[in-house]
Amino acid sequence: MNTSIWEFILSLLNIIFLDLILAGDNAIVIGLAARNLPSDTQKKAIVFGTAGAVVLRIFATILVVWLLKIPWLLLAGGILLILIAYKLLTSENTSTDIKAGQSLWSAVGTIILADAAMGLDNVIAIAGAAKHNISLVIIGLLISVPIVVWGSTLFIKLINKYPWIIYIGSAVLGFTASSMITDEHQLAPFFNHHPLLKYLFIIVIIIGILAAGHWKRQSKPEEPQEGTFV
Repeated sequence: MNTSIWEFILSLLNIIFLDLILAGDNAIVIGLAARNLPSDTQKKAIVFGTAGAVVLRIFATILVVWLLKIPWLLLAGGILLILIAYKLLTSENTSTDIKAGQSLWSAVGTIILADAAMGLDNVIAIAGAAKHNISLVIIGLLISVPIVVWGSTLFIKLINKYPWIIYIGSAVLGFTASSMITDEHQLAPFFNHHPLLKYLFIIVIIIGILAAGHWKRQSKPEEPQEGTFV
């Protein structure tokens, strides 16, 4: 297997992992939006809503991939992704104040709109990790989003039981963010001529995110966990 195929596979796994880490709250929203429907209609709402959310997410991510080619937007996206990585370690679960749909199509609409509103972090992270490869975006989302939907409760419990998974996710986001910054067209020549500084910059960003996030987590009083929904 040649290097390019290995790079494609590793990038795809990176995208899937990032989406799984970032989409836990989205899975809760899907369950909340469909919770008042009969079980057979509930399954249809989840399938149709998820399909609509995936299509919208693919188009949004492709748009961001294209926008990141504009000068300085890779830098801006990288800085925003650093903040998202920090937020991942410090933020609380999504509020359960999500309006439940009373019919199939109202639930589908709620799922799509809520996912679009909450999906900015996913879109930026995946666009950065894809490095302008649209096929990676589409394949990664098609694999990861259904996993999140159908395994939402399991995955959320897994993260709650093993908090270090969140730290790995933040570290991967930190790596993606710092790589976006060093790949910025206006900065890339400098970092390419000083590879040691490039690697030191990436390491400092990752350690900084983890240290700041860990300190914030330790300084917050513990609160009871919200219930999860299927």
